[in-house]
Amino acid sequence: MATFQRLCASLSALSLNLARLSLALLGLAVIFGVVMRYAFNDAPPYIEQVALILVISVAMFGAASGARDGGHIGLDSVIKMLPHRSKRVMTLLVDLIGLGFGLILLVGSYQMGHSTLHDLIPTLGISEAFRYLPLSLASFLIALFSIEHILAIDWQATEPSLES
Repeated sequence: MATFQRLCASLSALSLNLARLSLALLGLAVIFGVVMRYAFNDAPPYIEQVALILVISVAMFGAASGARDGGHIGLDSVIKMLPHRSKRVMTLLVDLIGLGFGLILLVGSYQMGHSTLHDLIPTLGISEAFRYLPLSLASFLIALFSIEHILAIDWQATEPSLES
């Protein structure tokens, strides 16, 4: 289990770094596009498509990393009032929903990528399937991190006593 957790931690760090890199490249692409359009009156036609792929990458790789680290939106005020075992059940439910979401997204993005494999993005000259690559990779990571969370639930532990 420790090896699997180290692997997931490394993949989460890689995912977060890909999101950071994509965000930096997105900023550079937008600045380049604006300068070329307004300073030189010569806007490159490919900037919008590159920016679109980078926006998808930022969102999905950031979401994957956040899903592992528990950085997603959570409404835990009610869960905190539940007994310890019920908290674990709710945690399992949340992780199963995350796993289902990741798998549905993975299958859907794979199908979309596969269906557009032979279509080209005209301004870039690459397959439309490249739009779905960050989505497929990140959804796989979301599913993997949900499995990690499910395996980490300790069903035997007892709730800490307040009397000691």
